[in-house]
Amino acid sequence: MSRTVFYVSDGTAITSETLGHALLTQFSQVDFTQVRIPFVDDEDSAFKAVGQINAAGKKDKAPPIVINTIVDKDLSKVIHNSAGIVLDLFATFLDTLESALGVEPQPIVGRTHGLKDFDRYEDRMEATNFALNHDDGESIEFEKADLILVGVSRSGKTPTCLYMALHYGVKAANYPLTEDDLHALRLPTRHFYDVINARSSA
Repeated sequence: MSRTVFYVSDGTAITSETLGHALLTQFSQVDFTQVRIPFVDDEDSAFKAVGQINAAGKKDKAPPIVINTIVDKDLSKVIHNSAGIVLDLFATFLDTLESALGVEPQPIVGRTHGLKDFDRYEDRMEATNFALNHDDGESIEFEKADLILVGVSRSGKTPTCLYMALHYGVKAANYPLTEDDLHALRLPTRHFYDVINARSSA
């Protein structure tokens, strides 16, 4: 089974992608094609995003999953009118918070950067980007990694890396061991071995 997933945001889409990853890891039986659509901050870009979503739906013959974190209600409505199944992460929680706090929300793009608990937001997002770009051996340029997880596929490397990135700003990469690696009883490549040794002796 395969489905296309879109991460749509009026910012970098890193937050929607990170939250989406946490959800998708619960469905390992599905082969997801993931597409990030950042900076959807006007009608033109919103309708362009809808075009991509609808085209993917026709190709897959199944509605795409859309993880949406657009704060502007009008632009968000455009996305909701697509052929995708839209999971609106802001709308899901804002009404409940408004009722609990007794005040109306004042949506502003990038407002999370101003929260006191997010003083290290940029570091955490950089680390999250690093984890996503170095996931499952997609890149083996590990020189800037703070931590490298090595293990067989489906052993929880990706969510662990994302957790460390989001909570602690740790640049964590991961590398999947294959059957050949297990038979050889050694690290996968010479480059990987050199990087590990260099970081261990630093």
